[in-house]
Amino acid sequence: MICLDTSYLVKLYADEPGSEAVLAWVEGKGEFVCADHGRLELFAAFKRHQRGCGLTGPDLRALIGQVEKDESSGLVRWLPVPGELIAAACERVLGLPPSVYVRAGDALHLACAADAGLKEIYSHDRHLLAAAPHFKLKGIDVIGMD
Repeated sequence: MICLDTSYLVKLYADEPGSEAVLAWVEGKGEFVCADHGRLELFAAFKRHQRGCGLTGPDLRALIGQVEKDESSGLVRWLPVPGELIAAACERVLGLPPSVYVRAGDALHLACAADAGLKEIYSHDRHLLAAAPHFKLKGIDVIGMD
C-alpha cells in the first residue's frame, strides 16, 4: 500500500508536468491510498484543468470514470478522516515548530498516512514534504529523480 497525496494522484490522470515520471514510477506498484478529502481535491484539480488547460466536458467525464473504475477495482482507496483524526492532526499542527509551514489539507494527508501505519508519503508538494518528518513519515518526490 503506497500513500500518494493529491499532487501525485492528479498526475496519474491528467497530463501535466511530472506526469510521465509519476506514471513510470507507479507501474506495477499495486494499491494506492490517499486521504478521503483527496478525492475532492482531485476533482477540483480536474475542474482547474478544465478552466485553464482546455480539458473538455467529455474529457472530464472520462477522467472521473477512470477514477471510479480504479476505486471499484481497489487500485485507489481512500483513507477515512474521522473527527478523532482531525483532532489529533490539530494537536500535531499546534506542536509544530514555527518554521514549519503546513496547510490544513496537507496536515490531513500526513495524519491519515501516519494513522494508517504507513512510513512514507509520495508528493510533489514541497511544504507537505518538509512537514512529513513531523508526522513520523518520510516524504518522497520521485519527479526529477534518476
